[in-house]
Amino acid sequence: MFRKWQCVVCEFIYDEELGLPDEDIPPGTRWEDIPDSWTCRDCGAPKSDFLMVEIFG
Repeated sequence: MFRKWQCVVCEFIYDEELGLPDEDIPPGTRWEDIPDSWTCRDCGAPKSDFLMVEIFG
């Protein structure tokens, strides 16, 4: 099961299932496999400012 991680600063959501192909992060890339040096593409917040979120519906 893929998870989604949300930036606590700007609310950008990283979806493991979709990845970020434009940033060379292929679909299916798990959050723990993204380098700790990665930053939010929308606001520049560090990876540590993301929380795992459950989306219902």
